[in-house]
Amino acid sequence: MKKSLELFQKIVQNLLEDESVHPVAEFVPSATLFEQMDLNLDEHPISEENLEEILQDLVFKAPRTATNAFFNQLFGGRNDKAILGDLLSVILNNSMYTYKAAGPMVGVEKAVLRKVCDLIGWDENAGGTFASGGSMTNFMGMLMARDFKQAEARYEGVQNTLTVYTSAESHYSTPKNAAFSGIGRNQVRSIAVDEKGAMDVATLEATILKDLEEGYTPTLVNATAGTTVLGAFDNVDAIADICHKYKVWFHVDGAYCGSVIFSKKYTHLLKGLDKVDSFSLNAHKMMGTPLTCSLLLVKNKKFLYDSFSNDASYLYQTDHDDFNLGKTSLQCGRRNDALKFWTLWKSVGTQGLEQMVNKQFELADFAREYVRNHADYEDFSIDDSISVCFNYKGIPARDLCTLLYEHSQLLVGYGSFGDLEFVRLVTINVNNDTDVILDFFKTLEQFVDENETLFLNSKVSV
Repeated sequence: MKKSLELFQKIVQNLLEDESVHPVAEFVPSATLFEQMDLNLDEHPISEENLEEILQDLVFKAPRTATNAFFNQLFGGRNDKAILGDLLSVILNNSMYTYKAAGPMVGVEKAVLRKVCDLIGWDENAGGTFASGGSMTNFMGMLMARDFKQAEARYEGVQNTLTVYTSAESHYSTPKNAAFSGIGRNQVRSIAVDEKGAMDVATLEATILKDLEEGYTPTLVNATAGTTVLGAFDNVDAIADICHKYKVWFHVDGAYCGSVIFSKKYTHLLKGLDKVDSFSLNAHKMMGTPLTCSLLLVKNKKFLYDSFSNDASYLYQTDHDDFNLGKTSLQCGRRNDALKFWTLWKSVGTQGLEQMVNKQFELADFAREYVRNHADYEDFSIDDSISVCFNYKGIPARDLCTLLYEHSQLLVGYGSFGDLEFVRLVTINVNNDTDVILDFFKTLEQFVDENETLFLNSKVSV
């Protein structure tokens, strides 16, 4: 173990030094991946020296998601205290299903969940769990909604036609989850959005009424706090009133931007959150913890037990259910994802988390102002979002993003809204500052200026 930890430290130190000079890794085309790199598994062991060489090559050529040139996904950067917690959880290797296997780590998870419930404004009946990602927390929310509306489904299967409602800009996991839950993809109603990407509340209510008239059973409304492309927030307060009126489970998918609850300045974007039935957020996004760290919170933890508890005498042998977290989890064996978030939160306090959220919006505002004040850019952004959407000199966004990636300049993605397609810059890395944002635009502009012929002859499919 000592030798392996020394090797780990050596490779990490080399990586950090190289990242400071080369923030984007060397591009390795998927078509030649197995020719360029030694990834094959052999019958016989290799030497320690050979293993070190292969590992470092692998690490050096992996996408660098923590540098100031990564703006591609809804995560990025490194927080040293969160990484410390994650490394400790790996060494300890506790599984979070029982107190016997996890011990005080159960208290770590419960402390995090309780504090988030307090921030939402829920009482002692509230609870939650951790899951492997936003798709999973959304799935668990759908399962609780199904069981809330049709309790016998847990034993007999889905007996009648349940319906689910989500915005046209919501996460792609909703139709998949409908298939997994037995509700069915065809029973998902895609609700139109307004010009800013938020769910149209009047259309939602009209769709629910139409389904009721036709004999369907409205079961779940899935709202979004930070849509994947524009970063829009659905009107939680207004949707909650509709859900209460028609007795529909209300889940808010805050995987991307649910962490605004930590900020006094931006928590208004989730006004009415205390009225919802379940809520999810990913601390590996706005909070900058290592992947994955997804929280599911429930206003009444009874529904977690109803949907996910199952007895197993070989497993639950000590302590009561409240400390045997497998009774409220979809998973059995489950790594300790809470420790990295707890370590971060413990080190910086709630005020530190608030500063992280505020900074991301400040960087986005700065980037938007740059776009709006330069004639070569066309702005497609909305305010109060950490997604900055634009096009540059009329270049197709997918061409620009792909060529920047293939030439190891920047990692940034593109998205679409309606008939528009554009570059989507996310300012989720709190290690960045305004100089980094300026460098992003400078790098993009210089690359285009120096490669005019490349864009004129681009073979990237549009």
